[in-house]
Formats: sequence, structure tokens, C-alpha cells
Amino acid sequence: MRLPILPPDALSAEQKPLYDAFRQQIDGGFTGFKAVREDGALLGPWSVWIHEPKVGEPMRVLLDAISGLKRLPDPAKQIAILVVGAKFKAAYELYAHAAVGLNDGITDAKVATISAGQRPADLTGAEAVAFDVAMALLDGGVLPGPTYDAARKVLGQGELNELIYLVGLYAFVSVILNGYDVPTEEDETEG
Repeated sequence: MRLPILPPDALSAEQKPLYDAFRQQIDGGFTGFKAVREDGALLGPWSVWIHEPKVGEPMRVLLDAISGLKRLPDPAKQIAILVVGAKFKAAYELYAHAAVGLNDGITDAKVATISAGQRPADLTGAEAVAFDVAMALLDGGVLPGPTYDAARKVLGQGELNELIYLVGLYAFVSVILNGYDVPTEEDETEG
């Protein structure tokens, strides 16, 4: 990682409240993967955002807002996030959301296929729409009308809104992870 991973005892007075909020966020729903080191240091994108509380706090709020929508079925949500991680080759995002996806009932084969940038043949209707919308958005340009309309028909407007927000959010997260070369659990270094 290109920034030091900060244990709690190395945090500034400005960073400590953000650390506590991040820990609450992580402990409240970001499970199935390693997001906190044994000494309490944050891993993943939180390890970057803790360095800049003026950026980290709005990111925490945005993550909570989008995660709190809970309209999109969990497997479809994880499919979309995996598509984003695969497109950006964001190691930590793929590591974390493969674990979450498996916990949400996505098969190993689907996770592997999506992580390789391919579309599994056995996606459910909602999963297929999530895959197609994510891929179309990541290709750039306006989301094609037929793709948008098909997604709205299968998911509903609220779920489609959540899906589009997720793709944008996790594209941003992937860029941050790649920019700072954030390692997976297996690649973790002291910093």
C-alpha cells in the first residue's frame, strides 16, 4: 500500500472520530472479509479514507446512504459490484465482494466467471440485469435505452436507481483502491 496503514494509537484527533464511525460501519454490515487488522488498523478503502477525514467522512455517509437503500436483491448487488471490481481489476474489491457474494448465495462458479470479466450463463433475471447495466455503464456513455427499460421492468425504478448508484460508487472505490495499491488480506503489509 502506498500510504501507511494506521493503527488506532497513531490516529490524529481529527481521525479518531472517523475511525470510530468506520468501525461501526464495518462491524454493522461489512462482514465476511478482513477489513480490520489485528491491531485495529483499518484495511481496504477505509485505510485510505482515514488519512483524509474531509474525504473519508462524506464517503462514509455515502456508503451508509446507498447501503441503507436495501431494495436491490443482495445477489444482484454483489454481481454488480463484482463486475465493477473486475472491470477495474481492483484486487481488494474482488476479494471482499467475492466473500460477500458467496455469503449471499452466489455460486463459486458465478463469482469466478464475473471476476474474470465474463457473463455467467446461469444468472437469474435480477442478476442478469445487474450484470448488463453495470457492464454498459462501465463501457462509458449513456446507458442504452433498451438496457435501462429492461432493468426497470425487471427490477423496478427504485432498485434500478440503487443499481446505478452502486456502480458509480464502486467505480470510485475501485479507482481509490488501485490508486493507492490497496492490498487484499493475503497481500497485507505493515505500510
